[in-house]
Amino acid sequence: MTGRTTRRAVLRGAGAAAAAAALRGWRAAPAAAQTPTRITFWHAMGGNLGETVVRAFVNTFNASRKDIQVEAQFQGGYDDLINKLRASIGSSAVPAVAQVYDIGTRFMIDSKAIVPMQDFIDREKFDVGQFEPNILAYYRVGARLYSMPFNTSTAILYYNKDLFKKAGLNPDQPPRTFEEIASYAGRLVKSGATPSGITIAIYGWFFEQLLARQGALYANNGNGRDAAATEVVYDHEEAGPRILEWWAGMVKAGAATNPGRPTAASQRAFAAGQTAMTVDSTAVLASLLSQSGGRFALGTGYFPKPPGAATGGSIVGGASAWILNRRPGAEQQAAWEFVKFISAPAQQAQWYVGTGYFPVRRDAYHEPVAQERLAKYPQFLTAISELRSSPINRATQGALLGVFPEARQKSEDAIEAAVLGRKPAQQALADAAREVNQAIGVYNRTMGVK
Repeated sequence: MTGRTTRRAVLRGAGAAAAAAALRGWRAAPAAAQTPTRITFWHAMGGNLGETVVRAFVNTFNASRKDIQVEAQFQGGYDDLINKLRASIGSSAVPAVAQVYDIGTRFMIDSKAIVPMQDFIDREKFDVGQFEPNILAYYRVGARLYSMPFNTSTAILYYNKDLFKKAGLNPDQPPRTFEEIASYAGRLVKSGATPSGITIAIYGWFFEQLLARQGALYANNGNGRDAAATEVVYDHEEAGPRILEWWAGMVKAGAATNPGRPTAASQRAFAAGQTAMTVDSTAVLASLLSQSGGRFALGTGYFPKPPGAATGGSIVGGASAWILNRRPGAEQQAAWEFVKFISAPAQQAQWYVGTGYFPVRRDAYHEPVAQERLAKYPQFLTAISELRSSPINRATQGALLGVFPEARQKSEDAIEAAVLGRKPAQQALADAAREVNQAIGVYNRTMGVK
């Protein structure tokens, strides 16, 4: 997920504490005494994530490697971190390794300030065979893996099984298509089971997911993967307008409610039983279960798509670890050792338990702590199935844009305009695309992208 700060902040409590406790029991073989190579790790995991899980990772690594010592430094949210990276590139302030959100991928490559992860993988013949192919596919450009996946999520449907029963709907059969979502939402409201059938936050990541579920591209040139993107194309075909028309239509019909942009608002409404369905990141499952306090049975389903969208699937969100080339070679190698550590099965299992994000590799699920978590929260199996059933193609790999943060903001403007009835869907998207395309042009010229 690319998730908002609010989504990361609500991941608190026993999961993170359990992850930290388990990590304290992990020890590697002692290394020979020597002056350690010290590196800095910039991350954007605030609150309990940063203080408990990330700090536990770093402390455990440092205790096991006397030749390397890592200092974790919280840099604020994802936007804050990448802006600080922009300012530090070319100076001695740049870290050895940094966590950057998915939509920062194009900029990180264009900055020419990174060492592709593929260089280390090839040099060491490091085996990535156990890594989830769909997750690797996002961070691969061409045949090269540029960064190591770290915290990964997808978007799924959450629904209240008790309200489904009250409305006469099958609680074990969640809706899968746009039409089914609209039908179920209308029936839930009409039956009196709930005042809101579904609540969807105005979030650009959801729009990107809904495009990918249709097999539709966000930007030209194969989503910016065959060549640098020069324009967004979501306003060119019917896929984009269809999303906004479906979304706005449910709100206009009184079947859906609009909570605005903060995903925390839609999460609260769902957890309080004020709406029967919502869509959100896989990473908030534990939080929603905690917030709802067991007052209703929580179900999960695939993110919706129109019927007949056979080539569609999900895009991963979240962030990855990047190694910076402006640090000395010894620090780059030390960063690689740390990256291998945080992506190892044991750590990925603890990350999953402590945060709710996907393990980036399949063998992490073999760890006892991960098996216990799945047994406790079988709803997460939906997310695993959705990820692994998604085809790998240009739509599901996600778009690469140097101005993606701005582009996401503009798509949210378009959604809001359509949902509030200010503009027709096609016009709202065309207006957003025009502004994004201007920004892409400026970026490409400034960065020398061809």
